[in-house]
Amino acid sequence: MRIIYIHQYFRTPQEGGAVRSYHLALGMIKAGFKVEMITSGNHSDSYDQRWINGMKVHYLPVPYDQKFGFFKRIKAFWDFARQCKALLKKLKRPDMLYISSTPLTTGWIGLWAKKKMALPFVFEVRDLWPEAPIQVGAIRNPLLKQLLYRLEAKIYRESMKIIALSPGIASYIRDKVPNTPISIIPNFADLEMFYPQEKSPALLKKYGLDYELTIAYTGAIGQVNAVGELIELAHLAQTHKKRWQFLIMGTGSHEQNIKEQAEQYGLKNVRFFPFGSREKVNEVLALTDFSWISFAHLPILKTNSPNKFFDALGAGKAIIVNHEGWVYQLVEEFQLGISCLPRQMNACFAKLEELELLPEHIVEMQKNSRKLAERHFSKAQAQNHINRLLDPSQKPSTAGDEVYILTA
Repeated sequence: MRIIYIHQYFRTPQEGGAVRSYHLALGMIKAGFKVEMITSGNHSDSYDQRWINGMKVHYLPVPYDQKFGFFKRIKAFWDFARQCKALLKKLKRPDMLYISSTPLTTGWIGLWAKKKMALPFVFEVRDLWPEAPIQVGAIRNPLLKQLLYRLEAKIYRESMKIIALSPGIASYIRDKVPNTPISIIPNFADLEMFYPQEKSPALLKKYGLDYELTIAYTGAIGQVNAVGELIELAHLAQTHKKRWQFLIMGTGSHEQNIKEQAEQYGLKNVRFFPFGSREKVNEVLALTDFSWISFAHLPILKTNSPNKFFDALGAGKAIIVNHEGWVYQLVEEFQLGISCLPRQMNACFAKLEELELLPEHIVEMQKNSRKLAERHFSKAQAQNHINRLLDPSQKPSTAGDEVYILTA
C-alpha cells in the first residue's frame, strides 16, 4: 500500500520538536507500507527532496516559525496547501493520504484530493481548529468563524477515518460527525530516547547547577503555554529563600516576554536553554525532578495531548500540571505528581516544600511515570495501532485496546 503522509510541521529527532509523524511514518514503512512525506522547510528557497531512513521526504519552500504573527502564519498555511496540491499532481498516485493537522488547512488538501483525484484520506487531529484559536482570541470575525467551522465539519465528514490525540478531542469530533469512524492514538513516549537517569555530577557541573529540587519546562513558549505561571512559582520560591532550580527550554512567540518577566522579578533561580534536539531535551530532563506541563486556562486546551508530557513519562519524571484536563486526570489517577491549578500557587508551593523533605515520594511518582509510559504510551503501541487501522488485515485488533485511553 502506498501512502502519502502530509504534515506541514514534520521534524526529525535531530531537528527537535514534535516527532510523532517521523516515528509513525517509520512504523508504517517497517510494516511494509510505502510512505512519502510532504512537509514544509526552511532549508532553502526552492523545493528539496531527501531520503530519511527509507522515506522520501518532499520539502516545500514554505518558511514557518513559531514567532510568526497571525497574518504571516495564514500566508504560510495557504502557501503550503497550494504547493502541496501542485506536487500531488506530479507524484505517483498513492492508495491514500494520511494528513496531520494542525493547521486545519491541511484538511483542505484532503478535500481537494478526494474530489479531484478520488483519493481517500485519513485525518489526524492534533489540536482542535478553529476552536482553539477562536478561544484564544486570534480569530474574532463572525463570518470567518462560521466559514472555518463549516470547513472543519466538512473535513471530518469526508475523512475515511479520523485519528484523535486525546479522549477530549474524540468527544468533540463525535458531537459534530457521529458517523465518521474515530480512533484515539495519543502522543507517545520514545522509551529508547527518554529513560530514567540519576542526576550526573558532571552534568550538574556542566550547567552550573546544584543537587537541589529542580523543575523543568521543555516545549513551546507561546501564548497558550502559560509558562509565566512557572516564573511565578520560581518567584515564590526565591522569595522564601528556597534553593530550588527552574529550567526552561524552548522557543516561541512569548519567549522574550517570559525572559523579561524573570528579569523584572530579579530571579536568580531560573535558567533558559535554547530550543534543541531530542538529545538536548533528554539532557535537560536528566537534570530535573519534576516536569512542568502547562496551558492557558481555556476549556479547549484541556483536550491537548502534549509531547512534553510523554517525553517526561519516558524519562521517569514527576509531573506538575496547571490545568484540569486529560493530563491532570492521568496525574491524579496514576499518582504521577501534583497540580498547580489557578489560584492555588501557594498550595502547590507548600506541597513542593513537603516533598522536598520526602524525596522517596518523588521517586515513587517518577517510577509511576515510567511505568505508565511502558504500559500504555509506548512508541511501538502507537505504531502498531496506526498500522492496524490503515490495514486491518495486517494484525487483528486487540480487544479493548482503547478502553484505557477512552476511560482515562
